[in-house]
Amino acid sequence: MPGENVKHPVKLSLPLEYQQNLFNELRSEDELVLLARGLGLLRVVINLLHSYDAAGNNLVVVVGADERENGWIGEALAEHAAISRSPMARGLSQVNTDAMSVGTREKMYSQGGIFSITSRILVVDLLSRLLNPETVTGLVVLHSERIVATSIEAFIIRIYRQMNKAGFLKAFSDNPEPFTTGFAPLATMMRNLFLRKPSLWPRFHVTVAKSLEGRKKAEVIELEVPMTDGMKDIQNAVLECVEVSIGELRKADTGLELDDWTLDSALHRSFDVIIRRQLDPIWHRVSFRTRQIVNDLTVLRSILHALLTYDAVSFNKYLDTILAAHQPPPGSTRHNQSPWLFLDAANTIFETAKRRVYSGRPSEEEGTPGSSGAFSESLRPVLEEQPKWSLLAEVLEEIERDNYMNPAPRDDSNGTILVMCGDQRTCSQLREYLQNMHVRSADDVRTDDEEHKPSATFMMRRKLRNYLDWKKDFARVSASLFEENQKALDGFTDQRGNTNGYRGKGPPNKRRRVRGGAAAAGPGRPVNSSLQMTEEKESQVASLMADVRPTDADAMQKDEVAVDDLDDMEDYFELYEMNDLLVIHPYDGDMDEHVLEEVRPRYVVMYEPDAAFIRRVEVYRSSHEDRNIRVYFMYYGGSVEEQRYLSAVRREKDAFTRLIKEKGNMAVTLSLDGATPTDPQEQFLRTVNTRIAGGGRLAATAEPPRVVVDVREFRSSLPSLLHGRSMVVVPCMLTVGDYVLTPDICVERKSVRDLISSFKNGRLFNQAETMLQHYKHPMLLIEFDQNKSFTLDPFAENFFEKSIKSADDSKDLQSKIVLLTIAFPRLKIIWSSSPYQTAEIFAELKSKQEEPDPIKAVQIGLGLGEDPYEQQSFNTTPQDMLRAVPGVTAKNMLRLILEVSDLREVSNLGEAQLDELVGREAGRQIHRFFNKSVLDE
Repeated sequence: MPGENVKHPVKLSLPLEYQQNLFNELRSEDELVLLARGLGLLRVVINLLHSYDAAGNNLVVVVGADERENGWIGEALAEHAAISRSPMARGLSQVNTDAMSVGTREKMYSQGGIFSITSRILVVDLLSRLLNPETVTGLVVLHSERIVATSIEAFIIRIYRQMNKAGFLKAFSDNPEPFTTGFAPLATMMRNLFLRKPSLWPRFHVTVAKSLEGRKKAEVIELEVPMTDGMKDIQNAVLECVEVSIGELRKADTGLELDDWTLDSALHRSFDVIIRRQLDPIWHRVSFRTRQIVNDLTVLRSILHALLTYDAVSFNKYLDTILAAHQPPPGSTRHNQSPWLFLDAANTIFETAKRRVYSGRPSEEEGTPGSSGAFSESLRPVLEEQPKWSLLAEVLEEIERDNYMNPAPRDDSNGTILVMCGDQRTCSQLREYLQNMHVRSADDVRTDDEEHKPSATFMMRRKLRNYLDWKKDFARVSASLFEENQKALDGFTDQRGNTNGYRGKGPPNKRRRVRGGAAAAGPGRPVNSSLQMTEEKESQVASLMADVRPTDADAMQKDEVAVDDLDDMEDYFELYEMNDLLVIHPYDGDMDEHVLEEVRPRYVVMYEPDAAFIRRVEVYRSSHEDRNIRVYFMYYGGSVEEQRYLSAVRREKDAFTRLIKEKGNMAVTLSLDGATPTDPQEQFLRTVNTRIAGGGRLAATAEPPRVVVDVREFRSSLPSLLHGRSMVVVPCMLTVGDYVLTPDICVERKSVRDLISSFKNGRLFNQAETMLQHYKHPMLLIEFDQNKSFTLDPFAENFFEKSIKSADDSKDLQSKIVLLTIAFPRLKIIWSSSPYQTAEIFAELKSKQEEPDPIKAVQIGLGLGEDPYEQQSFNTTPQDMLRAVPGVTAKNMLRLILEVSDLREVSNLGEAQLDELVGREAGRQIHRFFNKSVLDE
């Protein structure tokens, strides 16, 4: 390899022994590296890339890096190059948009360097030989746990290995759990990656433990926070509802493996996603009750998360949205709430949450025991505080006192206090609390001892006022919320969703999270049974509002700055003094290591437990002996937060244990280097017609089968499967169709969801019309997901209700397909259960047929003088979004692209302006689409 003879010294930033050993391994051989989360995987990758970058004359491609990782890798490589003073280093070049022209990319590739290329662009460049695989020094694959046989990254690796046997290939992952599911998962992953050696580095690895425990360790103070009685009652009630729901699922005869469906596994972030994936192949046969319970598990798990992170007022507000989503609008015949709402535990959840915010004001007449369950005529605010708030204030006070009484010795750390929490919402909550914990209103009467204690009363009163104002307008959106839940419940589940729980954001949208009733009632309950919750009277709300009215202290508070144009930045802005800074930051994966290096804190408060961040602190402290650090580790004792943390640590340890055992028993993987195991003679006699009757002759050809594929189709797995069947995939910018199999056969591929959207905006009729004009055998391929049921039933929204309506109702999917076949009798429709079956169908259609001409396929459908690659200079993602807008056609879309800079500008155009660009009718449709209210039917 060109990068092996290094002439200039290369300085690395790998201070720990396990990092150095891993780096030496990677330089000597190709392997899959599985490193425990938090041990600095990106640091190893950056140093590896720098070693090749500093050597010069290398072309290294990074696959699978996201936008933030690209930014961090680019900065780190530039910093390493400056420190090493490497004259040959070029740094990182990103190719992540189609705006970069073909000529520009070709010139960049010819100059060499380190490139991070998005998968869709890279696979097209490799197939079109814009980037010759033989000139690539090596491939670095990040997030290898995402690579499956049908993924586009596996397609890239296969092309690379077929054309380049000498280049290196190194894969990285810090998530071991996906490598332990299925039969021989590690061997399967190694086969997909064309690698033979896995390298496993868990936290309990001897070298890792020696590196992190052999030096001066960080000082850790563990703080177990007891939950309030109300929080315990709610948590126990939610867990009871989860247990009952899982029991109901077990009773349903789904025919699935139920051993993992336990209360402990239900606390895992992706439990509901796993159950949905198991049920997806039989989703159309699953009863509505089972379907409802599956979706209720998502709701219950989100309630547990909100209980520990939201304040009492926000939590009660969140429960109101859940209840509204299960309440059908007045006059509706649907009165089928979720089963868990009728449990006594559900009543405990709602009533206790309400009592944490306000309760009935006791009076002399209401001293009887029987009157304790109902509110009196007047309400008083309770405003229970989260227990962690006061403890956080105590910790900060202790740090301040410690700094004053025992000044820390001079070292390389700043005096910064870093508070780490679960998501951005919690960051905002803590910032508001710390800003207002010493603010007192005029009617807040306290004793001398309590005067200087921190309190959230001021903040909670303001939140309660906002909640009462919000409650007045909430009734308007309740009906829309219920309808959205019905649509989400009737349809398929989306498997592309993030399974990383609520990290970095609040819980998912309530409309997708909670489910309402439908056409079948649960056993033992009347069809028209409905859930009724007690509502406060207007007089009670008025008395409560009077208690929390704004005071002089509220008027003195500054308004939140939503947008700052920074016009007078030099006059009002300056750099912070790091010694007196309090930084509140959410956990953010590998970026946390960057935060520690930038802030260099002396004190770290972990507001919520996170195993990966604990290891990052260990690595940070072991890497810098001259930096002292003290960690305060906070968690709710006996809570699901503690249980979830312990389960995550145990699962990772078990995953590594299984991987070590499989590695010991794994047979040597004999890779085929990307080639298919086809006999040369069989490859030569690929197309043989043995029917010689009637004067026919034996026909054979050595030309491999060829398929012309539209470049926009490389988001799907079908091109990869076609390539795996020894077909030559030719990427082109097609105007008509998605796949050209023969000179006469053109195929437009649609997933079911894409089919529905194409019917709605009328795009499919235009596509069918153009295919009929230019091809003898136009075909529409309707392709289903491999892991979902091969039926249209889940996509038929409220089929029973629609059958009651007029027979001319054309909103139904089946009726639209029938209308399409009537309008275009020559159009053939192919039904495929998966991309695998599609590849087989394509092979059958191509048998004994001529091969397509890519140049002719590109020219078909173009006007005189049009350049087929004219639209390649624009970003394809906004183009695809623009195509889905009603009124946008292939003819007027190019005019819009040339005249308007982005989608936001299109949405803000007036009807008259759109009329000039695309015509009156199309302009009216586009304007109506962008200006329609989301609350309208």
